[in-house]
Amino acid sequence: MVVLAVTWMAKVGHEAEVTALFTKLTEESRKEPGCAMYQVHRHKTEPRRFFIYEQYNDDAALEAHRTAPHFLQHARKDLPKIADRVEGNLFEPLG
Repeated sequence: MVVLAVTWMAKVGHEAEVTALFTKLTEESRKEPGCAMYQVHRHKTEPRRFFIYEQYNDDAALEAHRTAPHFLQHARKDLPKIADRVEGNLFEPLG
């Protein structure tokens, strides 16, 4: 199991667009065979801050996600125009 935790901050006035992109990313990412979980969260008091919690079966599944057409379009091309990636961390379970 591989876990990716990522935080994005929407640029001012682009919160709805970021939400729409994350909705598309969530729908497509959950269809990937190696994706065990893909959940986007919005901060309760900072509506521009988004947190994505992702679980993949293994490193190969994560790499497949990173090269998937929907990821390349939405996360690599579209999202950086309207949001900034604040943090990204890769984890693995202890046992």
